[in-house]
Amino acid sequence: MLERLNQAMEHIESHLDQPLDVAGLARIATTSEYHFRRMFSALAGLPLSEYVRRRRLTVAGAEVLAGERTLLDIATRYGYGSGEAFARAFRAVHGVGPGEARRTGAALRSQQRMSFRLIVEGTSSMRYRIVDKADFRVVGRKARVPLVHEGANPAIADFIRGIGPDVMRRVAALGDQEPAGIVGVSDQLDPSRAEGTELDYYHGVVTGAEVPEDMDALDVPAGRWAVFEHSGPFPQSLQYLWRDVFTQWFPSNPYVSRPGPEILSVRLSEEGTQADAELWIPVERSTA
Repeated sequence: MLERLNQAMEHIESHLDQPLDVAGLARIATTSEYHFRRMFSALAGLPLSEYVRRRRLTVAGAEVLAGERTLLDIATRYGYGSGEAFARAFRAVHGVGPGEARRTGAALRSQQRMSFRLIVEGTSSMRYRIVDKADFRVVGRKARVPLVHEGANPAIADFIRGIGPDVMRRVAALGDQEPAGIVGVSDQLDPSRAEGTELDYYHGVVTGAEVPEDMDALDVPAGRWAVFEHSGPFPQSLQYLWRDVFTQWFPSNPYVSRPGPEILSVRLSEEGTQADAELWIPVERSTA
């Protein structure tokens, strides 16, 4: 998987002056566009589109300093419709406009080319199982919240605090299948997975029951799930679990992620500092 991903990285590098073709990159990596975006952001630590933007402006910066092309020619070559749009993007990355950079020979910032490799340490293992699950629904309360990569998510914490105990008792009584108990469900995430982009968050239960009029519901079609069991400090280790699933488990197993909600079931210690958890990720068998 990583070898094919690196072939896609080489393709990006040789086509920086062309529109980003994520579907084409996914074909090179022999995976779905959805999984390619997820794998890239997990491995690189930034969205694919942001990496390509930085690489384009890094290469464009070298051409600006070389002085062999006009600034408008450089802007057009790298997909900017006007000199003004190019100047804004250039300044956002390099901290200086292209005209000033050319006049003064200013120092510019560089996004280095990326390649990926898997380091196998052998010091830990991931406990997982594969579950084929019939269609179900998530019932509870829903909020639109920003994505947070590190630490607690204040928007989710505030949302949960705002749900009354009577409502949560009614929600809990509806749960009739696994994952059992109250779950947190993330759906409709932005494909970039960039920090601050928004997602639908459900705080509820997994059920086949009818939906009360005053509650929100998410219908989930039948499909296959990879279920990861984890214990550790809360919330940091759970966020690392998401990262490890995509940077370690997927490259080592014959599955790819598929579109669908991600479900987290958490049991906190009395102090709220430790958690036992199950993370459900929608998957399908890889065709590569």
